[in-house]
Order: sequence, then structure tokens, then C-alpha cells
Amino acid sequence: MISMSKVHSIRQMRMRGHNVSEISRTLEVSRDKVYKYLEESDLSPRPPARRKSTSVMDQYRPLIISWLEEDAKSWHKQRHTAKRIWERLVAEEGAKVSDSTVRHYVRRLKKELGIGKGDVVMCILRRRWEYWVCAVALCKLGATIIPASLQLTRKDVVYRANSADVKAIVAVNDEYVCTQVEEAMPDCPTVREKFIVDGSREGWVDFDELIAGYPDTFERPTGEAGVTSKDIMLMYFTSGTTGNPKAVEHNFAHPLGHIITAKYWQQVQENKLHMSVTDSGWAKFGWGKIYGQWIAGANVFVYDFDKFVPAHVLDMIEKYHITSFCAPPTVFRFLIREDISKYDISSLRYCTIAGEALNPKVFEEFYRITGIKLMEGFGQTETTLTIATYPWIEPKPGSMGIPNPQYDVDLLTPDGRSAEDGEQGQIVIRTDKGKPTGLFKEYYRDEAKTREAYHDNIYYTGDVAWRDEDGYYWFVGRADDVIKSSGYRIGPFEVESALMTHPAVVECAITGVPDEIRGQVVKATIVLSKEYKDRAGEELAKEIQDHVKHVTAPYKYPRIVEFVDELPKTISGKIRRVEIREKSNQ
Repeated sequence: MISMSKVHSIRQMRMRGHNVSEISRTLEVSRDKVYKYLEESDLSPRPPARRKSTSVMDQYRPLIISWLEEDAKSWHKQRHTAKRIWERLVAEEGAKVSDSTVRHYVRRLKKELGIGKGDVVMCILRRRWEYWVCAVALCKLGATIIPASLQLTRKDVVYRANSADVKAIVAVNDEYVCTQVEEAMPDCPTVREKFIVDGSREGWVDFDELIAGYPDTFERPTGEAGVTSKDIMLMYFTSGTTGNPKAVEHNFAHPLGHIITAKYWQQVQENKLHMSVTDSGWAKFGWGKIYGQWIAGANVFVYDFDKFVPAHVLDMIEKYHITSFCAPPTVFRFLIREDISKYDISSLRYCTIAGEALNPKVFEEFYRITGIKLMEGFGQTETTLTIATYPWIEPKPGSMGIPNPQYDVDLLTPDGRSAEDGEQGQIVIRTDKGKPTGLFKEYYRDEAKTREAYHDNIYYTGDVAWRDEDGYYWFVGRADDVIKSSGYRIGPFEVESALMTHPAVVECAITGVPDEIRGQVVKATIVLSKEYKDRAGEELAKEIQDHVKHVTAPYKYPRIVEFVDELPKTISGKIRRVEIREKSNQ
């Protein structure tokens, strides 16, 4: 029997024109089994017809490809490879060809098999300098980059590689990462090569050796190989709080959409140091560590670490005189627990925050300690900065700010009308007057999901907010996270913000639980601080409930309280409320 994953891979390879021998060798399945499956599934086992070539070398094409694949490192050392292949052809195959003929053929073949316009490369590089090299190189070639997290499992690698026809993977020399990639390869038929950074490993091409063998000059592709702004530059896989991640396509104009992100929100300065806390696997990296920052002339500070330690970040700010800093609220929650007075962070002029909603408690405490007001921003993998607090407006703790003029932002109620001030509605972007630079093109190969989120010249973010009389937007939660209880619409974020003001709460998640009388009731799932862990129980739960009743409207208090050691999260760190809801409904 052939496993279902192998069957899927056989079908994919055959439909892309691979012959039986290539499929058999790549998937380590006998030729007889490949033939049998193809005949049963009405896919011809006969290889696709090739244009008749005048080159005598074409008869040796499969053999040469197999030799190239046997020695991945030498693939890129053209003269050495060509000479060795010529010698083997003469000695082992009795070929009557000149070494120059072989050299020209190998050059042409490697160009065909190498990375070019439209090819897709996955990069798993954490915060290493090689990511910037790869991003620029792939951009110049017209190839598409998939930034990926170190936390990907074998299943994640297979899903991304097959969803996007990934041709090559560049990964950091990490045992976990390399193992997951290697175990995924039998089910990733489109991946032709693996490149390793910071070391060497059997079966991988050494990245440092590879780039050392290339000249400093680069001839920009032209004609059909040339790059246009409408070609696909980036493909981000969303973190997938529900279902499989979606592949978000951005074209080569996307970096221009981050000028406002960097220059006018993050306030990066030419020749000054900007630091963002994120690794290269997330869209936040594109927001804070490459595109807008370089366009604005800022220097990007790179700090790679295995484990986040708040004191080490403060050390970096002091030692290297960081001037602007951007991080998610979680980082600032840990920073304010440190004795910041021990560090000289006087170089720091501006701090921005994004990734999740900011609790007012964090804003107020950081301002008290440093005198710096945290400037919040909102956006998605599908967009650039969409709503933000800019230096020319006074921040309101807990508010996202005002719309980026780059986008035509509105709030739509469930019945399709624009929400009034004070009324909740889904955040949408209207494109009837033109599609803004920075907004995604589509979800790759998923017309249904694209249509669901973006139709009739309106992109639906799926996030709910309300707008005050001054035009400031206030985050409520995901549209499917809003709780309807006794006729009230309760946003998780406002209850979570109230909970965070209690000293026992380190992290929390608010979800709705079905109730026969009220429709839904509010449930709080809480991670306690170490000082309160011994008090976990009904008494502390009652104390927290009473606290919420005094901080916000009493009808919003959590009628159910559960204490846990940790919250379920996506690989990008977002809380999976859907998982909590599912467990509550069991």
C-alpha cells in the first residue's frame, strides 16, 4: 500500500510533468507502484512529450540531473561540475561530446533548474543577517519569498511547500528546524534544494560557500524574466487561529506601503538605530525590520536570541543607543516588571506597539517609569499599518488611534451600514476609489476565501471596533469572538483589559460559553502570577470577579473563571480562543 501523502505527491508530480523515474526516485516508491497508481487514476504514466531538441546532450538530461542532485554543493560550482560531468559521460556512457558542449549545456540546465522569476523560496532564518541577503536577492530575481517560523513542524513544512510549490528552502543550522525539514522532504515533491546557514549538514548546500563563489556584480533580468510591481514578492502564511493558515500574496509594490509605517508611525530617523522585536517568520518583520526602515534611511538593529529575556533587551538599548523601539504588548508587559531604573535608556525617543491590543495598564505603567507614551498601531498580515496613533495626536490608552490616510477605513454593522460613533462595527477597507498600496492581492490558490474576505470593493478584516467622537478607534475583538449575553454585545478585549489591572493576572483570555438563559456567559481563562498561584481557587476567583465589576460595567464580569498554567496559542503567539471555546463546549 502507498500512504495517502505519497499518493498525493505522486499525483502532484505527474501533473507537473515529472516522469515515472523521477517520481520513483524522489519519493522512494517502486516504479511498478507508481505505474499502477497512475493507471488506476487515469493519469498517463507516459512522460510528457518534449520539443525535439537539436542538442545531442538532451539524451543525457535525466542522468545529468541525477548527478547534479547527488552532489548538491557542487551544483553551484559550474566549471568544476561541468568538467566532472563531462569526464563521467565519456568514461561511463561512452559519449562523444566536447567539454565545452557539456559546460554550455550544464549552464543552461542549471539556469532552468535554478531560482528565477516566479519561483518560491521558503526562508526559516530567525533574525540572522542572511535573511536580509536572501530577501534582497530573491527580490532582484523576481522570485517569491515565504518567511517562516522556527517553530514549524514537519506537517507545517509539508503544508506550506505543497500549497505554494516551494522550490527551495533556506534554513538556519538548528537541529529541530533541520529535522522537521528533512522529515518533510519525501512529501514535498517540488522542493529541489535545501540551503543551510551557519554551518554545514549532510544533504544541504552550505550557504556561505555558495555565496562566496558568486561575483559581486549582478545583471538585472530583463524581458520576460524582468520584474514588475504586479508580480508576487511575498507570501505570508497567516497564523491560523482557526483552520489551516491562508497564504497571503503581496506584490513588489508592497514595501512602498510601509513608508508611513516606518517614517510617520515608528518615527525612524535617518542614520539612527531602530529595533523591532520579531523574527523573520512573521509579517511584523516586514513592518519593522526591512522595508519602510530602509526606505526612510534608518539603520536596523538586529538582535538574535534563543529565549526572550527582558533584561537583555534593556542591555541592548543602553549599549547601542537605540532611538526607536517597536514590540508587541507582551514584551512591554515583561519590561515593566524589570527594574528599568538600573539601565540608561535615555537614547530611546519613541516606542510603538502592535501585534495585539494594548491594555491601558501597560501604557500607564511604562509612561510612569520612562516618560515615553506607547503609540499603538493596528494592521494585519493582509495589510500594512491601517490604524495608528501618530506623533501629532495625543494617545488615548487602549485606543488604536486614527486611520492611516493610505486606507479608506470604515466600520460596518452586521446589516451592512456604516456604524455611528460609539457603535460597534467590523473594520473594513473600501477600495471603490482605488486599491491602496500595501493591501494584499489575494489568498494564493483560494478564490473562495479571497471572495469571502474581499468582495464588492470592500476588504473585511474580521476585527470589530468602535469609534469615539474624536475619531479614535477602539478594538473590541475578532468578529467571531464577540460575546452576546442577555442582549449585550461584549468584546473580549475590554474584559481582558479590566482583568489585567488585577495584580494576580499575568495573561488571560475571554470567551463565551453557551447558556440556556442568557444565550452566552463570559468565561475568563487566567494565567496567575507566581505570587498568586497558591491562592488559585473559588476565593480568588470571587475576588477577581468583584474587581472586574468595579473596573468596567458589571454585566461584563466573567461568571466562569478557570485558572491554567498557560493559554493555547498559535505559533505566532496569538491566543487561540477557538480552542478554549471548543474545550468549554465539550
